Amino acid sequence: MATKAVAHENPKLHGVIDRVDFNATEAGQRILPDENLKALINELSKRRLGLNDVEPDILGRAYEYLLRKFAEGSGQSAGEFYTPREVAILMARIMDPEPGMEVYDPCVGSGGLLIKAHLRFKEKYGEDTTVEPLRFYGQEILPDTYAMARMNVFIHRMEADIRLGNTMTNPAFLNEDGSLRRFDLVLANPMWNQDFDQSVYENDPYGRFEFGYPPSSSADWGWIQHMFASLKEDGRMAVVLDTGAVSRGSVTQGANRERDIRQKFVENDLIEAVILLPENLFYNTTAPGIILVVNKKKRRPGEILLINASQLYEKGRPKNFLPESAISEIAEVYLNWQEKEGLSRVITNQEAARNDYNLSPSRYVAPKSEEEVLPVEVALARLREAEEERNRADLNLQTVLNELDLQFKLV
Repeated sequence: MATKAVAHENPKLHGVIDRVDFNATEAGQRILPDENLKALINELSKRRLGLNDVEPDILGRAYEYLLRKFAEGSGQSAGEFYTPREVAILMARIMDPEPGMEVYDPCVGSGGLLIKAHLRFKEKYGEDTTVEPLRFYGQEILPDTYAMARMNVFIHRMEADIRLGNTMTNPAFLNEDGSLRRFDLVLANPMWNQDFDQSVYENDPYGRFEFGYPPSSSADWGWIQHMFASLKEDGRMAVVLDTGAVSRGSVTQGANRERDIRQKFVENDLIEAVILLPENLFYNTTAPGIILVVNKKKRRPGEILLINASQLYEKGRPKNFLPESAISEIAEVYLNWQEKEGLSRVITNQEAARNDYNLSPSRYVAPKSEEEVLPVEVALARLREAEEERNRADLNLQTVLNELDLQFKLV
């Protein structure tokens, strides 16, 4: 009754906090016994939680803590709704939102990326009411996760429009003429390597996939193109992806859909940076990820900044994490466009082309280490790259030998 009354008085919480039946049963037994609820209420009653007793964001921080703990216990499924806190903070730092911007996450999960952008903005501008606030937008396909996101933004007192639905087939944010609405910033962490039927791309009414159709086995470049189509003419985006998104298909014979789409993004001078993250940060995999930064108005046309942050982590349980020092260093390198030995390097679009549009930072930047021990996933990726290069060299050699043999016969 209490949650229904709160939802009645706060329309933004309708369908969010009144979704749970505390008397629900399973196999004839109460799922949540009264004793547990009573213990929780008694524990909270011991604390003074008034506005004069705690920091303003106490509920938001508590909610984030509970989400993280839930993620730690959820194993593989956690990746559907939770991006590690420090990764979200890093993305907010490098996007660095400015007054009046509209920020969008098409696969919003529990809302963490939008919230970190909000907190970064508050860190810069405080409670200055003369500064035009940010406006936030998000879409989520899973009803329970959608409810979490709405609760999360409500607790953080954000002006956020969160909608339920499948972004790839039914994007929720459209203009009156049916075209995609566009935003200043996009922050996202879509599920990696999703399977989508080719009809999603072939029958798209919004013109999102102008750079090509990704393979059915991996929607990474489908998501990237949706986000790109959702950017204003001077818009920027940061998206977390599997490392293979920036290297798959390079140095292979014939056409490769992902490599070919990557090539078009490079040729159109849209890729600004790639940041390789450490292994074992994410809750749904031990593999390292990357942050891909796309900018329609690049600060340095013709250049791409590659940052290999694979060693900038500390061990934790159950996951590794990026310490504040690492977040600050990576953000500084990106914002100041710096080259640092063992950490970052600037390449030209032409150099990317010479490497068949492989944009993996580990290819260009070797971390400083007395005895480098690579994560298994990185070592395997490098091995595949080396094998592909060897195969190409063998083919080139065979072509030369065939030409020499033909010339010898003609003589």
